[in-house]
Amino acid sequence: MGDIASYFAANGADLLRMLLEHIKVSALALGAASLVVLPLGVVCSYHPVIERISVGISSILRIVPSLATLIFLVPILGTGTLPAVVALAVLAMPPILINTALAFREVPAHIVEAAIGMGMGPARVFLTIRAPLAFPAAFAGFRTAATEVVASAALASYIGAGGLGEIIFTGMGLMRTDLLWVGGISVAALSLAVSFLLSCIDRRMRRYERA
Repeated sequence: MGDIASYFAANGADLLRMLLEHIKVSALALGAASLVVLPLGVVCSYHPVIERISVGISSILRIVPSLATLIFLVPILGTGTLPAVVALAVLAMPPILINTALAFREVPAHIVEAAIGMGMGPARVFLTIRAPLAFPAAFAGFRTAATEVVASAALASYIGAGGLGEIIFTGMGLMRTDLLWVGGISVAALSLAVSFLLSCIDRRMRRYERA
């Protein structure tokens, strides 16, 4: 424990740099995944055939280990941030897609019909009725994806993308248990912090349920 405390005290600047790199890679991956699969999830809620195909493909991608995806992408995209972001985005897509499609599909039809009967157009129905009602389930998928991405982003340092994984791989190379503990604790703490932050956002967005 003394070695671990000493590392945190002596390497604060490097730890902060790796933390910011870890957050950057994770945020880029989540952003890229969301831009692709959120609209696709909405489309899937209207078209069952597209949903079956999309969910089937995403389920196959989900079982592929992130490290295997990284290794596959290196010959194509090289090393660095880009292949790490792509691999982590692939990891994030399935939960976001599945939850988004489910969330929009399960919006009560009678509420939508009532809104249309009141004269609302398609865009207004989507923005004021469907999206708010679908938000809790869709956001749950994003929370799951975020936790998985932050935890798996430690592998990004394996291909030179930086992040907290540098500490873990350095510890493995030098056979230093203290570095393994520092890296593991740092990644776990960041994952818990992200999960807590997203839980707070979720509760704040759903205050109407407690009104």
